[in-house]
Amino acid sequence: MKINHVKDEEFKKYGRILENIKVEGILKVMEKIPIPESTVYAASVSELEDVVEEMEQLRIKGYGGLPIQIGYCNGNNHKLNAVEYHRCSEINIASTDLILILGCLQDVSEEGSYNTAHMEAFLIPQGTVVEIYGTTLHYAPCNAQTDGFRCVVVLPKGTNGALDFEPVREGENARLRSTNKWSIAHPDSGKVGYFIGLTGENITID
Repeated sequence: MKINHVKDEEFKKYGRILENIKVEGILKVMEKIPIPESTVYAASVSELEDVVEEMEQLRIKGYGGLPIQIGYCNGNNHKLNAVEYHRCSEINIASTDLILILGCLQDVSEEGSYNTAHMEAFLIPQGTVVEIYGTTLHYAPCNAQTDGFRCVVVLPKGTNGALDFEPVREGENARLRSTNKWSIAHPDSGKVGYFIGLTGENITID
């Protein structure tokens, strides 16, 4: 699969680079968080949120004052396996070089199927802060280097938490995995309990 650069024109429909956002303190904390063999996501991490000045800047500049959470997605990953989307943008801060595989929510059928042939991959260099739009399908980053990746994940507070209601599993709600998170998995992913709707290749980044 062709790997585009985040500064390429193709990225503009999926998100934007956020300039003049100070994240040095957050990145320093990230250096101390291990890269596991598999992929691990933590939605809200006190050590990252305790970098108060930078968290407040992300809350105001990124979300117009909404309460936010700062977590991370670290690990080693080479496959797409699934996509997800939110009713809001997600801010990612590349603590290492990493690759994001992205698509458009508009290409998901009414039944919830989506052909991965529509997706594009982008290299996000270390230190880059990107906003991924709410209409962008995304999932865990893929390795851009042999020793894995670290990615800071900023979202409105409560996103990806456990649902406090039992949704009726029909229409879009069949894809609702957690608070403000809808997911579609590939049949080859081995994911249990996910809505299976990705068709085409389960994209691999070597």
